[in-house]
Amino acid sequence: MKQPLIIAVDDDPQVLRALTRDLRNNYRKDYKILSTESPKEALEAVRELKQKGETVALFVSDQRMPDMLGVDYLVEAKKHFPEAKRVLLTAYSDTDAAIKAINDVQLDYYLMKPWDPPEEKMFPVLNDLLDAWQINFVPDYDGIRVLGFQFSPKSHEIKDFLSGNLLPYQWLDVETNDKAKELVASHNLELKDLPVVFFEDGSYTKQPALTQIAEKIGLKPQASAELYDVVIIGAGPAGLSAAVYGGSEGLKTLLIEKRAPGGQAGTSSRIENYLGFPSGLSGADLSRRAITQATRFGVEFLSPAEVVDIEIKENYKILTLANSTKINTKSLIIATGVDYRKLETKGVDGFTGAGVYYGAATTEANACRNREVFVVGGGNSAGQGAMYLSQFAQTVYIVIRRPSLTETMSQYLVDQINSTPNIRLLPCSEITETRGDGHLQGLDVQDLNSDAVQTLPADALFVFIGAKPFTDWMPINVFKDKRGFIETGRNLFQFENFKKSWRLSREPYPLETCIPGVFAAGDVRSTAMNRVASAVGEGAMAISFVHKYLAEI
Repeated sequence: MKQPLIIAVDDDPQVLRALTRDLRNNYRKDYKILSTESPKEALEAVRELKQKGETVALFVSDQRMPDMLGVDYLVEAKKHFPEAKRVLLTAYSDTDAAIKAINDVQLDYYLMKPWDPPEEKMFPVLNDLLDAWQINFVPDYDGIRVLGFQFSPKSHEIKDFLSGNLLPYQWLDVETNDKAKELVASHNLELKDLPVVFFEDGSYTKQPALTQIAEKIGLKPQASAELYDVVIIGAGPAGLSAAVYGGSEGLKTLLIEKRAPGGQAGTSSRIENYLGFPSGLSGADLSRRAITQATRFGVEFLSPAEVVDIEIKENYKILTLANSTKINTKSLIIATGVDYRKLETKGVDGFTGAGVYYGAATTEANACRNREVFVVGGGNSAGQGAMYLSQFAQTVYIVIRRPSLTETMSQYLVDQINSTPNIRLLPCSEITETRGDGHLQGLDVQDLNSDAVQTLPADALFVFIGAKPFTDWMPINVFKDKRGFIETGRNLFQFENFKKSWRLSREPYPLETCIPGVFAAGDVRSTAMNRVASAVGEGAMAISFVHKYLAEI
């Protein structure tokens, strides 16, 4: 936590030196001491300190100064730090003015010059004032702060990025939070500037791109090596596992992630069936452990970074990032996983990020406190999201087309949901329309048995309706199944054109695509099991095949 400040002002250099010396001797352990001969300079500094998120505990000012009276200076200083204590230094002739100031400008105390010895004439007074200030002092959050509108898609994107990268931050809603309104005023911000991200050093950025935030907080912006043994695209469980095994086995390894580590699993509030964690663990915790482990083995991690082109040139793969950076690698593992399917419901697109969220339960849960919340989906992700949201929301409704959850959800989750009083199941139902003015406010829910439609108040809708492979971005021609999942291994022989394109004497390795040295692992691969444990296993297995491939070239 930053030290609060004591600011001293006196136009007499000799007096100011003595005052500063005494203040530092007694208070430097707990307070930072600033001093100046000019009240105008002091006010300018006060304004800058306010913008930087500093805190002033005490103002000490001389009364008679050529460019401004001490009383007038303290009045102006109070506008920026109204809770700070204010002490006036006076000569005997100014006693009446000091007494008047106590009543007129709520001066806390006045001290007569000289104050020697300070142990008797100054410190007892200041100690009492600072003790009183400390009782009511609530330290400002000194980490990353995000200032914006709750129902702003851009604000949601930033919050989701920070959460996904395990970076603590404070969310300040400009419509409901007094501190947010104060920041807008003190930094001369306009509503069109929002969202604004304030950083620990006091700087801030208006409507920042995710890459700007990443660079500011020290996420690695670019690769350091000219050539890698293996590059992994996607930092879900499969990609993270491949990175750990690649790094631990001595391969020059680079991990690239478009948004944040963890993939869909990273957004899970609680994974309770992962081997070795009987109490469960969050997706974020699993991601944090894996990134730490991979980094320890020398793996480089680029995030956020997007691959926009892949060129196959003999035995090398040349990747081009969105920022035009080129990365050369001998082998490639595609572990981009899956993305949540979009809800095909009237009006839903207009509320995405403004009450409608895809897999963002942990990010937006606090904003759902005491509100009516809906979850669409019957899989484990939906169940985990509903359980987490139930800790905050007034009511959580789970909307499913099936008559029950038992066919699609693990029994342990079904049991938990059934025993949670503020979770309600809406079976044999679907959402037909979203309603609201600027943000989600209601849902039309249809009973599939009776066709009856009821409009229910809704503050948030979280969508978990299955997944589609994240392969649309791929610039290379690999064989895929009808749903878009990447085919690998012996499954490639079902394609007539495969034998024409495969030029090696050997068969493709089990996780190898139709391009030698390009592998797929995890949920993005056809026939994958869609389990965290199996994705982790495939990531490790992919590295074993990378070793075999590298031995060939």
